[in-house]
Amino acid sequence: MGCCQSSCLTETHPEKDQSRPQQQEPRNHSQAVSGAGPDPAVANGVPSFSEFSLTDLKAATNNFSPDNIVSESGEKAPNLVYKGRLQNRKWIAVKKFTKMAWPDSKQFVEEACGVGKLRHRRLANLIGYCCDGDERLLVAEYMINDTLAKHLFHCQFSFSFNLKIPFLFFFFFILQLYLCSHYSGENQTIEWAMRLRVATCIAEALDYCSSEGHPLYHDLNAYRVLFDEDGDPRLSCFGLMKNSRDGKSYSTNLAYTPPEYLRNGRVTPESVIYSFGTVLVDLLSGKHIPPSHALDMIRGKNIVLLMDSHLEGKFSMEEATVVVGLASQCLQYEPRERPSVKDLVATLVPLHTKPDVRNLLLLPIQFITVPSYVMLGISKYEEAPPTPQRPLSPMGEACSRLDLTAIHQILVMNHYKDDEGTNELSFQEWTQQMRDMLEARKRGDYAFRDKDFKTAIDCYSQFIDVGTMVSPTVFARRSLCYLFCDQPDAALADAMQAQIANPEWPTAFYMQSVALAKLDMHKDAADMLNEAAGLEEKKQRVGKGS
Repeated sequence: MGCCQSSCLTETHPEKDQSRPQQQEPRNHSQAVSGAGPDPAVANGVPSFSEFSLTDLKAATNNFSPDNIVSESGEKAPNLVYKGRLQNRKWIAVKKFTKMAWPDSKQFVEEACGVGKLRHRRLANLIGYCCDGDERLLVAEYMINDTLAKHLFHCQFSFSFNLKIPFLFFFFFILQLYLCSHYSGENQTIEWAMRLRVATCIAEALDYCSSEGHPLYHDLNAYRVLFDEDGDPRLSCFGLMKNSRDGKSYSTNLAYTPPEYLRNGRVTPESVIYSFGTVLVDLLSGKHIPPSHALDMIRGKNIVLLMDSHLEGKFSMEEATVVVGLASQCLQYEPRERPSVKDLVATLVPLHTKPDVRNLLLLPIQFITVPSYVMLGISKYEEAPPTPQRPLSPMGEACSRLDLTAIHQILVMNHYKDDEGTNELSFQEWTQQMRDMLEARKRGDYAFRDKDFKTAIDCYSQFIDVGTMVSPTVFARRSLCYLFCDQPDAALADAMQAQIANPEWPTAFYMQSVALAKLDMHKDAADMLNEAAGLEEKKQRVGKGS
C-alpha cells in the first residue's frame, strides 16, 4: 500500500488482506461520533468504513476501464467516477481524483474518515478510501438506478442563454420548450408524488449530515441525486468532500453557482441551500433552468409555464405553489434570507406524507404505500444469482493468490506425470533427436528447480524449438518462468500452448488465469480460474468412477 495512514481507521478491507491471523472486527462509526448517530435502518446493512488497496479497485473496475465510467461528463469529468464489483460481488462506486488533487495524504485520509462515519438511508454511504502513492480514491455504495438528471431531463436540446439580452433568452427558452415537448424521446415522466419524495429525501439527508457536523455539500445538483435498487432517492456522499484540497467546489455552469461563491470562492451552509433551490427548480420544471430566469418566472407568477409540461397537469397546484415558494426562498441573493436545512424538512415532509384527496377513497395515503420504483416507472432490481464457485485445489489456491513461489513448488513436485500420452514418437525419431532434446529439457529442469528462470527459458526453448516432442509441462514451466521475469504476455502464450497440447489439463487453465491477472484482465482471469477448477472436479469424478 501507499504512504497513507490514519488513527481514525483500524480495520482493513476483507478483500485486501486475507493473510492476517488476527483481523480487528470492523467498528461501527457510531462508536466514534456523538449526536444523533447512524440511522438504525442502515447501520447493520452497510460495510464499515475501511481502506482498500489499489489492486482491489483495479480488479473491481477492470483496471479503471472507460466502459466503467459513470461520471456525468464521461471521460471529460475532472474527477472520474467508476462503477465496480468486488470479489464478494458487491457493487461499488469509485471516485478517482486527479493527480495531486490532495497532495497531503494525511489531510485526505482524515477528511475521508470524517465522511465515512456517516450512515443514513438517504445517503449513498461512503464505505472506504484508497491512498496509494499519489492516487486518491473514494469508495461508496453503488446506486444501480442512475441519477435524477437521467430520469428527469427529457430534452436533449440545450442552448447557451445570453443573460444580458432578455429577448434572446425568452426566444430560446420558448424554442427549447417546443422542442422538448415534441422530441422528448421515450423517457418515463417522473410523477409529481415522486418529485416530492425526492425533494423530501434529499432535504432529510442534508439535515442528517448537518446534525452530524457536515453542513457543507459541494456542487449539489441533479447528478448528485441517485436511485437505489428500490428506486428510493439517495444523496451521493462524494459531495461531502471537496474535489481537491484547495480546488473548486463547483464544477457546474457559473449560472447555477451561489452568488457568494462567485464573490469569495467559499462554500457555506447557505450556499448548500441555494443549490438545493436549483434542484427544486429542476424537479418543478423537468429542465435545467438558470436560477435567475426561474426567479423571473416566479415573480411574474408564471408557475404554469415553469411546471414540467410532461406532468400534463397531474399535480396539486396547492403543493406546487408551496414548492415554488420554497425554491424562491432558497434562491435569494442574500444568504441570510434563505431558509435553514430544518426549514426545508419542515416544509416538505407534510407535502410528502399528505394523502392525495382526489384518490383518497380509492388509494388511501397513496404517497406512502406506492414503492419508489413504481413511481419511477422501472422494474424492481433483482440481482442474478452468482455462479457457484468451485472448491480450489492447492494449485488453484496458489493461482488465485498469484503466489508464483507456491506454483513453482507444485510444478516441481508434479514433474512430468501429466505428459503421459501426449507424444507418440517413431523409433527413427527417437534415435535421431531424442537424446539432444532430453538433454536440453534436463538442463532446463535443473535450472527451473534452482529458480534460475532465464536459463530455464533458454533450455526449454531449445527443447520446444526442435518440435519433435510436445510437452504441456514444459510449456507450463516456461510460462511460470516468464511470469517470474515479468513477461505476462509470453507466459499467457505458453499457457495457451499447454492447453492445445492437453485440452483437458487444469494446470494449463490455471497458468492462463495467473497470466491474465498479471495483465490486469481480472474478469477473464476469474473465469479461467473457475474453468480450471471445473476440469479438476471432472477429473476427480472420473477417477472415482473408475
